[in-house]
Amino acid sequence: MKAKILMMAMMAICGAFAFTACSDDDDDAAKSNHDLYQEAVTKTVKANKKHDKAILLVAFGSTWQQAYDAFDATVDATKKQFPNYDVYLSFSSVICINRAAAGENVAARNFYAPSFWLNAFADKDVQYKEIVVQSLQVIPGEEYKNVRDSYIKNFANNFYGDLDDEYLSKVKIYLGTPLMAEDTDVDALATVLYNATKSKLTGNNIITFMGHGNPEGYDYYGANVRYTELEQKLQQISGTKQYYVGTVDMPENYKTDVLKRMKENGFNSGTVYCYPLMSIAGDHAHNDMAGDDDAWDNGYELNDEGEVEDTSWKCFFTRNGYTCNDNVLEGCVVGLLENSAVRQLWLNHIDRAVKNDYGLLDYYHSKNPEE
Repeated sequence: MKAKILMMAMMAICGAFAFTACSDDDDDAAKSNHDLYQEAVTKTVKANKKHDKAILLVAFGSTWQQAYDAFDATVDATKKQFPNYDVYLSFSSVICINRAAAGENVAARNFYAPSFWLNAFADKDVQYKEIVVQSLQVIPGEEYKNVRDSYIKNFANNFYGDLDDEYLSKVKIYLGTPLMAEDTDVDALATVLYNATKSKLTGNNIITFMGHGNPEGYDYYGANVRYTELEQKLQQISGTKQYYVGTVDMPENYKTDVLKRMKENGFNSGTVYCYPLMSIAGDHAHNDMAGDDDAWDNGYELNDEGEVEDTSWKCFFTRNGYTCNDNVLEGCVVGLLENSAVRQLWLNHIDRAVKNDYGLLDYYHSKNPEE
């Protein structure tokens, strides 16, 4: 009970979600935000339940319409490929949930954390027999760890003691991994990205991808190496050194490091195409990659980590003698989920998760081995 009260207090501190179903009567006024959100999600699930299996897509979140369109397209594609499942979308970022509800950048829209959806799936009038949680992350990191080790584990272990233990002992819970969780995932993604960009491999053209990366101390699964592996695989497939993969937060793989590798390979000038290596095109893609922020003042000053802050990739490469302007980047600022072939790779992870129980999680019985 204390844990539940603490969580409710934290939710209140984080800010209120928009709640369109809330009325002004005394009963609703007496309920906590947490309970109102849960009622809203449970009502949605009850109204949309058509099957005994569910897929929950979990994204970090965004407040860009372009991202919402990509998420909606992903939900539709998932429904089409898995017609025997009910499909739902969740955000794991409280900040994105709150900003989306407040209508930042676009019309207000309600999203909810994975815990609300999982609890709704366990409602006595719902109780899905199979639940698949598919991460829409690119690599395993902090957000993926929270989904696996907090949301799903707390749900399966009945953390608050308010779910049906008998149901939890029987329900099958599967987890689909991020886009580049394994070596074979890197190979598959490299092939898709090469096919999508190879037409630009002429002359001194350079193709870069900007991923997020795990900051120092948060590379829980050692997944930062996937960006390096992807760069190597793209160069191998193309037979050139015209492909580079950098990040926003991975130490020793910032845009400054990408520039160094380009020059080491003899590319001291040319046209640089920048693509976001992120599920959606949001703030990072539009601002950190293709924005007009430029800290140039007779040169760039590196921070302690060797990165140039407050400067977009576009401005950085342009200042360093390359062509990388809005005309070059037109059509480049697209998220991975907007590419149907890349989106299919995530859907393949759903299929892989349930096949032969590959992604089966059994937190309940690990806590209750006698059952």
